[in-house]
Amino acid sequence: MSEPILYLIPTPLGTAQTPCLLPHEQAYITELTDFVVEAEKTARAHLKALAVKTPIRELNLQTLNEHTESKAIDRLLEPLRQGRSMGLMSEAGCPAVADPGAQLVALAHRQGFTVMPLVGPSSIMLALMASGANGQCFAFKGYLPVEKQARISCLQALEQRSRQHNETQLFIETPYRNDGLLADAVAHLHPQTRLCIAADLTLPTQLIISQTVAQWRANQASWPVLKKRPCLFVLYAA
Repeated sequence: MSEPILYLIPTPLGTAQTPCLLPHEQAYITELTDFVVEAEKTARAHLKALAVKTPIRELNLQTLNEHTESKAIDRLLEPLRQGRSMGLMSEAGCPAVADPGAQLVALAHRQGFTVMPLVGPSSIMLALMASGANGQCFAFKGYLPVEKQARISCLQALEQRSRQHNETQLFIETPYRNDGLLADAVAHLHPQTRLCIAADLTLPTQLIISQTVAQWRANQASWPVLKKRPCLFVLYAA
């Protein structure tokens, strides 16, 4: 029996039917029967699109999300201990990047299992590529504080770090708060700081705007509506 592998399976940022994996990588996945997923409903749609050979209803899908207790993660690796390769899938994009799957990957390494990442879409990297900001030194900050004044203070701290270290700063927000975050950034950052928004990446409605804060202020009447749209923010002040 070959050595069992934990495959890290990227999923589309859009619909399940959007091509995502390279053909030879998809071939690894079609034989699997065990998966750890963030949400079963979307995972079933993605696996159906990948043409897994086992009927979808017969697959072993275990859930790992922000509500999963740390002590429950070890049992998710049971298929590997039984000699079966398995897959880890995020809700969208790359698993274990801004994703609870990172805990499972770390545990797999500690227990001596082979981990194989597969090529796929990363909204973080796509936004960085398209922003025109420094791609050699960057940091992803995840979510900023919800409270307004704390959020403004965090934005200004990120701007200062970017300026001092020549470091691009990337962050996200819950979609319904995107417009408020954009407004705070434009109102409180330095006019020459570059601010990029990258929304609906890989979708037909994809929108990427990268310009200085001064330009954002001058063009406020034409700002896009970002509510309900997955969006990456990129800040570069150096």
